[in-house]
Amino acid sequence: MAPSRSRLVVPIAFAALLALLFLVSLGIGPVRLAPWTVAQALFGRGDETARIIVAEIRLPRAILSVAIGAMLGLSGAAMQGLLRNPLAAPSLFGAPQAAAFGAVATISLGLTDALSLWLPAAAMVGAFVSVFLLLAVAGRNAGLTLLILAGLAISSLAGAATALAMNLAPNPFAALEIAFWLLGSLEDRSMRHVAMTLPFIAAGAVILFANRNAFRALTLGEDAAASLGIRVARLRLAVIAGVAMGIGGAVAVAGTIGFVGLVAPHLVRPLVGYDPARLLLPAALAGACLLTAADIAVRIIPSTTDIKVGVLTALIGVPFFLYLILRERRRLGAGLLP
Repeated sequence: MAPSRSRLVVPIAFAALLALLFLVSLGIGPVRLAPWTVAQALFGRGDETARIIVAEIRLPRAILSVAIGAMLGLSGAAMQGLLRNPLAAPSLFGAPQAAAFGAVATISLGLTDALSLWLPAAAMVGAFVSVFLLLAVAGRNAGLTLLILAGLAISSLAGAATALAMNLAPNPFAALEIAFWLLGSLEDRSMRHVAMTLPFIAAGAVILFANRNAFRALTLGEDAAASLGIRVARLRLAVIAGVAMGIGGAVAVAGTIGFVGLVAPHLVRPLVGYDPARLLLPAALAGACLLTAADIAVRIIPSTTDIKVGVLTALIGVPFFLYLILRERRRLGAGLLP
């Protein structure tokens, strides 16, 4: 009874925390708004200035922080379930890097700017191209090792192409715009960006949730999962496509935001257990909380300009990643001892 209660309590607790962070996000900025004022503005009441600030400026940013954070957390949990590796992250197959290159190329060529709706479209195309390249290089029935190696090659190629696009930028202002966009940010986003990216994030999430029970079977090993009727090759393709679709949409709007997908599953795994099927929803909620909290933090940390949220998540995520590596090293060392 206790484990089942904890599995229910944890998602509810994270959902409540997320609702609180969402309201705080709507009230934080150059003009501070009280929670009651925010609530009135959401329902179209109260002061006209507050309604404009909340509905047109801060609400799109808050929605995107929740949706993108949830997608990053969900993708991280799905990747760790697929690879049965706690160090796996959404960037493993190159989708975020390819999405970033697609967006950067359009800015570098002068086809659009960092706030245009063509930017998400180009990033999503880049993410899907990375999936097609992955399948073309590794093959549909490739093993995980081959997929990971192909993904690393695509990531490196996309990173090099992004650097080349910055070098070939028509003027220094375009290169500066690209550099700031790559740092990851949710500033100056509108409901048009929300409408553009949410369908892709939702579609990616549906694909990953639809395969949650297959992750449970995969914990027994690929051969055992196949004996239970799981088509492992098809599962890999579905997960890669779902991650590419969701992460492509996220990167297109927010730029590169790292480590949320790695950290979020580890925060909830001790609370809900190690069943990868049960981990997906709590990891998504934890990712949404992490990114929303980080987006609040960049607005309240004293600075001459807003700190980019991708910089803050990296500063938090890198030490956590090193801690995970050291923990795995100690565990493996203990297992090798006679």
